[in-house]
Amino acid sequence: MITLERFKLLEAAIRARGYGPTIEWTESLAPPAGADEFAEQTIYVICNSGMANTVAAVIYDRCMNALRIGDSVTDVFRHPGKSLAIDAIWRERERHYADYLAADDKVSALRSLPWIGDITALHLAKNFGADVAKPDVHMERLARAENTSTDELCARLSAASGYRAATVDTILWRACALKVLNSARYETTDWDAAYSPGDSAS
Repeated sequence: MITLERFKLLEAAIRARGYGPTIEWTESLAPPAGADEFAEQTIYVICNSGMANTVAAVIYDRCMNALRIGDSVTDVFRHPGKSLAIDAIWRERERHYADYLAADDKVSALRSLPWIGDITALHLAKNFGADVAKPDVHMERLARAENTSTDELCARLSAASGYRAATVDTILWRACALKVLNSARYETTDWDAAYSPGDSAS
């Protein structure tokens, strides 16, 4: 089990690698301040879906540069489904933002956006300040190892640590991404076999 003591070891390891500001950023996330910010964050999540962040960041910058001068992103992003969704979200950003503000269930409202599914809706809600966890592959492995869900795992560690559940998610995910905690090994073996604080980022 990932105890509070073990969670603090993971936090210390990722802070040592320079991710302290990410933890503070996650703790301070707030709803979008306007339609442009709402659309930009949504487009960022779409660009990141299914690809490495380093690649997605370049694509996102190209898309936003095109949109800000009134061009379609189809000229700079060759994924037909995503590019059409991005164009539509930017074009209708005022309406989408108004719908989001009016919605009682923010996650469901985000799920109705083009190219936003169940998991990306949670990713986006988290970026908009909702205290939710995103059940990606690393988080699901950790949860299965403890016969629980991603939500329950993060809620337990949130109560123990004082961090938001969304921040717990960020710390656990980053620790797995950096191989401080090997999520696949943790699921099939135990903490001692999976925890490697000396591993470098990969």
